[in-house]
Amino acid sequence: MGYEFCTPAPSSHLRLEPSKIPRMARNWISPLELNSRLENPHLVLFDTQFNLMNPALGRELYAEGHLPGAYFLDINLDLSSPVLEHGGRHPLPDLTELVDKLERSGVTHASEIVVYDDMGGMYAARLWWLLKYLGHDDVKLLDGGLNAWLEAGFQMTVDVPPTRAGKFTPTVRPELLATLEDVQKAVQGRQVRLLDARAAERFRGEKETVDPVAGHIPGAENYPFMDNLENGHFKALELLEQRFEGVNSSAILYCGSGVTAAHNALVLDELGVKPKLYAGSWSDWISYPENPIKTGNRP
Repeated sequence: MGYEFCTPAPSSHLRLEPSKIPRMARNWISPLELNSRLENPHLVLFDTQFNLMNPALGRELYAEGHLPGAYFLDINLDLSSPVLEHGGRHPLPDLTELVDKLERSGVTHASEIVVYDDMGGMYAARLWWLLKYLGHDDVKLLDGGLNAWLEAGFQMTVDVPPTRAGKFTPTVRPELLATLEDVQKAVQGRQVRLLDARAAERFRGEKETVDPVAGHIPGAENYPFMDNLENGHFKALELLEQRFEGVNSSAILYCGSGVTAAHNALVLDELGVKPKLYAGSWSDWISYPENPIKTGNRP
C-alpha cells in the first residue's frame, strides 16, 4: 500500500524552525516506507541473515521466509573470501565475484538497494559498507530488520526471485579502507582514534568466545555497535551525535573480523563522518605475533 506525503496549508502553529525539522535518515529506512516502495522497479533487496555459531542457519531462515523479492547473500560465502593465515576471519570478498553476484540480482547504478538481517543490522551493515566501498551510494538498512517488518504486519514469502540482468561498474573507494600498516601507525603515533565495535567484555579481554586471543589494540576506545540501537531500532540522530561527538573522518574502526564495525561506519556516515574500516580487524591483528595487545579498560 502506498502513502502520499503532502505539505500542510500555511499555519503559524505548524511552522517549525529549519533546525528543528527532523530529517529522514539517508542510511536506514522504516518498514512502512519500504513496504510502500516494493513495486519500485529500481529497488533491490538483500537478505543477510547469519549466525556465527551456525553458518548454515542464515540460508535456512531465508528459505523459511524473507521479504518479497529479496536475494540472499551469505556473510561467509558471498561477502567474504576464504580464510588464510592473515586477513582475519572475514577477509574482504573477491570484488569481481561480488560484483557478478550483485549484477545477477539486478543491481545497476540506478538501483535503490535495501539490506536487512534479523540482528539489528549486525550483518547487513557489512553489505552496506561493501556497496559504499564499491562506489554505490543508494543503499539503506531496514531499520529494525526482519523483526520490525513482521511486527508491522507486512508479508513474507518463500519464493526465490529469478536471476536478473544488472550492470554495475564499481568505482572502488580505497580511502574507506584501513590497512594493517595504518593501524600500526595509529598505535605508535596515538594521533588517530581507534574505535572497537565489540562488546565491552571482549574489548577488556574478560570473555573471548570467538578469537584465540583476548584483548584489544592498544589505544583503542570501546564503542559497541549495539549501543547504536534502542529496542532494535537506530537511536535518534541527536543521541547518536552525542555518542560519537569528537570522532572525525581520520578515525579507524574495527571489531572482531570487520563485520560489526561496519555498523559504526554506517552511523558515522549518517552523521557526515567517513572513517576508515580495518577489514581484518582484531582477528587479523592477532595473527601477527609482533603486534601489541592490551586488556582492561583504556586509561
